[in-house]
Amino acid sequence: MTDATIISKIWNLAGVLRDDGVSYGDYLEQITYLLFLKMADELNKPPYNKGLHFPKLKDVDGNEIKDAEVCNWENLADKRGAELESFYSQLLRTLASEKGILGQIFTKSQNKIQDPAKLSRVIDMINREDWNLMGADIKGKIYEGLLQKNAEDTKSGAGQYFTPRALIKTMVACVQPKPEKTIADPSCGTGGFFLAAYDYIVEKHDLNREQKAFLKNQTFYGNEIVANTRRMCLMNMYLHNIGEIDGESTISPNDSLITDDGKRFDYILANPPFGKKSSMTITNEDGDTEKEDLSYNRQDFWETTSNKQLNFLQHIKTQLKATGEAAVVLPDNVLFEGGAGEVIRKQLLKTTELHTVLRLPTGIFYAHGVKANVLFFNNKPGSKEHQTKHIWFYDYRTNIHHTLKKKPMTEANLADFVACYNPENIYKRKETWSEENQEGRWRKYTYEDIIERDKTSLDIFWIKDKSLTDLDNLPDPDILAGEIIENIEAGLAGFKEIMETLNEE
Repeated sequence: MTDATIISKIWNLAGVLRDDGVSYGDYLEQITYLLFLKMADELNKPPYNKGLHFPKLKDVDGNEIKDAEVCNWENLADKRGAELESFYSQLLRTLASEKGILGQIFTKSQNKIQDPAKLSRVIDMINREDWNLMGADIKGKIYEGLLQKNAEDTKSGAGQYFTPRALIKTMVACVQPKPEKTIADPSCGTGGFFLAAYDYIVEKHDLNREQKAFLKNQTFYGNEIVANTRRMCLMNMYLHNIGEIDGESTISPNDSLITDDGKRFDYILANPPFGKKSSMTITNEDGDTEKEDLSYNRQDFWETTSNKQLNFLQHIKTQLKATGEAAVVLPDNVLFEGGAGEVIRKQLLKTTELHTVLRLPTGIFYAHGVKANVLFFNNKPGSKEHQTKHIWFYDYRTNIHHTLKKKPMTEANLADFVACYNPENIYKRKETWSEENQEGRWRKYTYEDIIERDKTSLDIFWIKDKSLTDLDNLPDPDILAGEIIENIEAGLAGFKEIMETLNEE
């Protein structure tokens, strides 16, 4: 079968299962489990002969069942009907207790396809292909397509873990990661930044054997606290030829903000989770559930705050090597919020070279109401002088209108930004802004310009919004309606935070 046929078959089956109440997220989970088992089975046969070990079925207490079968693909594919459903459920529970990548792939796994006949169809579909012979680009394309479809399913909430791929590729094109350098993402979601960086390094460099080995096993490190999302990340990476099926995972299940683990990286590419406050749900003595704000008390942080994005920004600064580079997606509040926000911005300007801010348009994220920016900064050794001298701003928000389906943002839309960014030499840039014509999206501000602004605000605009003065420049009705919805949802979120603060006080 052609690659397109395989992709089409997987999609068609997803639709059939959806009619039975199986969501894209649940379908994606089962595909992940089954693909992993099938590929492991292939690797245990010639010409690979990997000798991967799989345990025998265990009971709920973790004890091996007498005369039990091994939890492998061959035994699963031979089953039908009620026997298949029973064996599959026991297999998932058993593998979840294993160590390494195997255990992390199957953590908290459950059978979500209750119809044995439908489960058999999925197994048969996967069984017909030799997945290890299939190119990494094709396997990756199939899985990335499933991830995107899952993100589009608004009910699943998976969109918060899916950063637009056009934006990710643009950020990577600006940073230009090099071979034998480490890359981290403290909130890695499904691994989008890792895959884009991997593709960039492979495409731009003629790698030798040592560099290939480093790229496969020693380049990428991340954290993802949501078990299902971490599972998808591990599978996504493996399908793209990152890591070994029997190796140790470099994706930690721990909250990256809790402590500084001492690891330092050459590059950090990230889009920390949306939502202003860090909180955890706890149960009190009366059995009632309540939320408790988390203010991470870390000595390496400049300020203690419950603002999640400000904490991620401080954490990323800590994780960078002395010459490390970062590109981070952050919401507008990080640019203008007072108190801890002002202190953190001043420290960032002093200790790093914050050289570029990309203002992003609305309508590009699956979570509504998000107004975000990308901050690009380079870490610097300690100095009495402030390290930031100039900050370049690219306004790709004013008079820009995108929607996820009809008018999605593409790499071509951001090509002008990359040209202005001039990744070959960021110190040789030219403004496109003209005072005379009052036009141009690329503009430079000095450190003095910024530090004199109220609260050291980086929330800067200079282009006139044409929709305020020219009715002929209004966006299409569906785009306008989408923007209204986003603004209302953002306003409601703001009111909710105010109410929570008033209740706490």
